[in-house]
Amino acid sequence: MLSDLKRIIDQISRDRGFDKTLLIEAIEEAVQSAARKKFGSRREIEVRYNEEYGEVEVFQFRNVVEEADDDQTEICLSDALKLDPEVQIGDELGEKMEDISELGRIAAQSAKQVIIHKMKDAEREVIYDMFKDRIGEVVSGIVQRFERGNMIINLGRTDAILPKDQQIAKRSFKQGDRIRAYLKEVRQTSRDSQLILSRTCDEFLSKLFQLEVPEMAEGIVRVMGVSREPGFRAKIAVSSSESDVDPVGACVGMKGSRVQNVVQELQGERIDIVTWSPDPAKYVYNALAPAHVSMVMADEDAHSLLVVVPNDQLSLAIGRQGQNVRLASKLIGWRIDVKSEQRYANLADPGYQSLLGLRGVDETLADQLLGKGIPTSGVLAQKSVDDLMVIRAIDEEFAQALIAEAKTNPFAGPARVNPAPSAVAVSDGVAEGVAKDEVQNDPPDGEEGQE
Repeated sequence: MLSDLKRIIDQISRDRGFDKTLLIEAIEEAVQSAARKKFGSRREIEVRYNEEYGEVEVFQFRNVVEEADDDQTEICLSDALKLDPEVQIGDELGEKMEDISELGRIAAQSAKQVIIHKMKDAEREVIYDMFKDRIGEVVSGIVQRFERGNMIINLGRTDAILPKDQQIAKRSFKQGDRIRAYLKEVRQTSRDSQLILSRTCDEFLSKLFQLEVPEMAEGIVRVMGVSREPGFRAKIAVSSSESDVDPVGACVGMKGSRVQNVVQELQGERIDIVTWSPDPAKYVYNALAPAHVSMVMADEDAHSLLVVVPNDQLSLAIGRQGQNVRLASKLIGWRIDVKSEQRYANLADPGYQSLLGLRGVDETLADQLLGKGIPTSGVLAQKSVDDLMVIRAIDEEFAQALIAEAKTNPFAGPARVNPAPSAVAVSDGVAEGVAKDEVQNDPPDGEEGQE
């Protein structure tokens, strides 16, 4: 049964990288469990592996008594003397069980399960030790199979899981494809995969650039921040420790070769590379590129930035569905409020402020009123309910309330009518108040993209 045991232990230990001691302990425990099931659970059994002969030896220990009532725990003196002529009543006698082949099919199956369980535990420990120091690295593997949307990746020695929510949705891989991902987590004990991968985290983009840009490996160029909407667009801020090394140029590479390698790995994700600056105003100027910025005002206490852009640059600064300014806000970590020059000028106008002073009127509605020839609360007080209801956001009840409030405190200054484009505010990286007509139109190709 166990004649080839030594050879098997040596081979498994060598092939799987297990500690031989762990395998021997597993076998001893398994045989002991099987022996107890076969010969009785109350029997005191000890199992030892004889490495010299490559055999498992099973011993049972019983107390020596005059007459044995329980053969599992006791042995009569007459039988004990046959085994050891010097034994006495009260001694504990150990006896080698010669025929362990009689353990039986069920007991042998139990032994097999214990060995398998121990080997799995040992395998998990080996995998953990092998990968625990590689957390944060980019690993490469082969797509093995799919389970409920999750991707199982074979890394050679073991499988890893790429969860559905960590996959870039724009392109699907098929079985047998080679894939790279960021090693996000290594679990010491797990029923499922121990290795958790990601292709959507910000760190994956950062690591890909470190692999492509030699100046990063040398420590000259550093990644200072990353913000991504995986599969669509990303911004990465870089700085250089040497004045003669352009960090953006180093990341772009000759004819864009370096950045294009990263874009290809990320399945066409558009990447803006911007120069980092410790000055928030200069940093946001770089981060909102390719849009031009006219003026930046920073509130360091509130961690917010007011950015004024030319009227024709507003859509470019905002980006599709607020994407450009949202990514810039996440990159910098500050709230960004983008306004057109016209909107900023309006805010300085007392008549426009009189409209904002009315309950329920925000900047978007004030712009709509201005566009309909209602530049002040005084002018609004003279309008009819029907005049106001041409604006979609105003119903009859709201119109009556606005007119009534405007009449109580009408603005008497000069009126001016300058329709203003809308602006966007970004709070915690989420665009707010994006005008539909501004958002839906993308800038022409080449105006917004990689730096």
